[in-house]
Amino acid sequence: MSAESPFAVPDDDPFGVHNLPYGVFRTAAQPRPRIGVRFGDRVLDAGAAAWAVGAPAEVVELLAAPLLNPLLAAGRPAWTRVRAALTEWMTAEEHRAAVGPLLVPLAEVALELPFEVADYVDFYASEHHAANVGRIFRPGAEPLTPNWKHLPIGYHGRAGTVVVSGSPVVRPCGQRKAAGEAAPSYGPSLRLDVEAELGFVVGGASERGSRVAMAAADDHVFGVCLLNDWSARDVQAWEYVPLGPFLGKSFATSVSPWVVPLDALSHARTAPPARDTPLLPYLDDSDVRPPCGLDIAMELRLNGHTLSRPPFAAMYWTYAQMLAHLTVNGASLRPGDLFASGTVSGPEPDGVGALIELTRGGERPVELPDGTRRAFLADGDEVVIAATAPGPAGVRIGLGEVAGRIEPARP
Repeated sequence: MSAESPFAVPDDDPFGVHNLPYGVFRTAAQPRPRIGVRFGDRVLDAGAAAWAVGAPAEVVELLAAPLLNPLLAAGRPAWTRVRAALTEWMTAEEHRAAVGPLLVPLAEVALELPFEVADYVDFYASEHHAANVGRIFRPGAEPLTPNWKHLPIGYHGRAGTVVVSGSPVVRPCGQRKAAGEAAPSYGPSLRLDVEAELGFVVGGASERGSRVAMAAADDHVFGVCLLNDWSARDVQAWEYVPLGPFLGKSFATSVSPWVVPLDALSHARTAPPARDTPLLPYLDDSDVRPPCGLDIAMELRLNGHTLSRPPFAAMYWTYAQMLAHLTVNGASLRPGDLFASGTVSGPEPDGVGALIELTRGGERPVELPDGTRRAFLADGDEVVIAATAPGPAGVRIGLGEVAGRIEPARP
């Protein structure tokens, strides 16, 4: 195998055969969107490869779709078969002549939103984030609300404003009311923030009226992506009592273009932090094996400068608990559902995932290498969230990046 071979991907490449994340791409020569699988610095045209190697009809049909939704709907057994097929195509010598020409250089592709979002739910699963924000929003009171350690708190977001990494984020407008003002005013958000999160992509539908137990979570969670739930803190603070986030969140949620299969994260499984509050049986995960915590190392960058490194392993609530709670009232799941962790924050000051925490509610702006200071985001700022996770034999699994640049508010 020559050094120029598209299969010459080092064993320690974060996008090697141990990963194989799914996305949707197009090229200038072939503008039709199609499913791609990242391998090193190339993207496999998965549907064309399935056809070229003579894969079973089921695999060809699922990978020839323009979005991941049919694959999501096919369920866990099909996900396992398709992943095994992709692994064989990328490793078996007999397939290289057919598959090699279908590995497109990453620099030549445009990446799309990889699935049509059915419903979007955002949780609030980090104890450290919830406590930090509680101290800012409710000074002098208990930082956590009385229900926080009994259930995963969340809100239903807007599926139609979930966008792929690289999409511009227009500064939202809305009502704002600063402390001491007698009445609210209207205008562009003055406290625009980021939230470094992990998103969970759902497949395998459930019937309305039924519940998904924690032990069945892996039958419904197809994979993970990086997520930035942009937040207009001033709009949010005025509107969120008594019903919760609305316009302060619904203007944009960015996701990474790659969905890393849950199966690729088997070495990242870890026990969640020790809990000090007894849980009701449907959320008691003391006997759930393997554990559903995830050891994922995240990095939050602003204009190329690293602001923090949030540790996902510190999250209090696991994805299995979030999914169990989401469905405990009988709410159904649909392929393409997306639920997110909420801001990922750890116990250390340099491990928080939002500016509101880093700057203590805007009171202590961070200084960037160019000498400018930020309490919250300015127009033209670019935010990038990246992450990796443990893989086999010491290899790191790449989750890619989710990026967005702030554009000025529109009239």
